Amino acid sequence: MSLVANLHRQFEHLVRELAKFGSVGAIAFVITVVIGNGLHSGMGVGPLTSNGVATVVATTFAYLANRYWTFRHRDRTGLGREYVLFFALNGVGLVITELFIGFTHYVLGLTGPLSYNISLVIGTGVASLFRFWSYKKWVFLPASAPPVDPASGLPEAPPALPSDGPGIHRANGHAAASPRLGHPLDSHAEDYAEL
Repeated sequence: MSLVANLHRQFEHLVRELAKFGSVGAIAFVITVVIGNGLHSGMGVGPLTSNGVATVVATTFAYLANRYWTFRHRDRTGLGREYVLFFALNGVGLVITELFIGFTHYVLGLTGPLSYNISLVIGTGVASLFRFWSYKKWVFLPASAPPVDPASGLPEAPPALPSDGPGIHRANGHAAASPRLGHPLDSHAEDYAEL
């Protein structure tokens, strides 16, 4: 497969993943807005608490939708591991959104529903970029990723092959040149590994 065709295939795959992730995110955002506004405007709960409760509900939905739809083609590394990491990374996303809401409400003194929703939209947008990147990096691992160590929850390092020098590896006692030595993507392999 040519380099251009390979990049096109990977880009097309990324666009499909982003579209699915965006659809899940849009539904999760509606859940967040409805519950957050219901608590904040309808019941008088504080803005940060309202958003926090709404985010927990929306995150549960988002995990299930992303696991079984958006990233279903990626390795399954254990429901418990994925769920804990997903919620931890969503905690970081929640902090990002809360910073925007808190700054608007407490620093700028803009306390109306419009200000709350504008800060929610901007904060959620920034947090969504972080979430997409972090889910692909740590939660829903690519099918070619090494197995996950059950004790630490981290990917295991692949076994090292004895080496006679750059590009020469020993397998079963025989020296063999690395098939990718000098390949133009070698220096950017990590950039493309997540696509």
